[in-house]
Amino acid sequence: MEDLPRDPFADDPEDPAEALGRLDDSEPLTPAERDEAITDLADVEVFRSLLEPQGVLGLVLDCPECGEQHYFDWELLRGNLRQMIDNGQPQVHEPAFQPDPANYVSWEYARGYVDGVIDTEERR
Repeated sequence: MEDLPRDPFADDPEDPAEALGRLDDSEPLTPAERDEAITDLADVEVFRSLLEPQGVLGLVLDCPECGEQHYFDWELLRGNLRQMIDNGQPQVHEPAFQPDPANYVSWEYARGYVDGVIDTEERR
């Protein structure tokens, strides 16, 4: 199963993004960066398995480039991390349209939630 949605302009000779050129300028991930992305992907899978049943749609992340918060659903997060691991850069994506912040949690919240679940299970 393909992790990424099909490009709606794939094989289109009139693709408007062609004017931007290829994004092959990116450096490949270092082994440490790749290991970190693999760890992040595993974390996202655990976060999703515990938080999605609680109604959480994904994570909100602070963007260091623009200073704003970006909302990512679970599939987009997973796809971005797979793309980084496989190709060294995240996929281009549309931002969430009018996300309800109440449906998203921060990475730190998700990590704390998982730690709390683990602690509770260990005490039993």
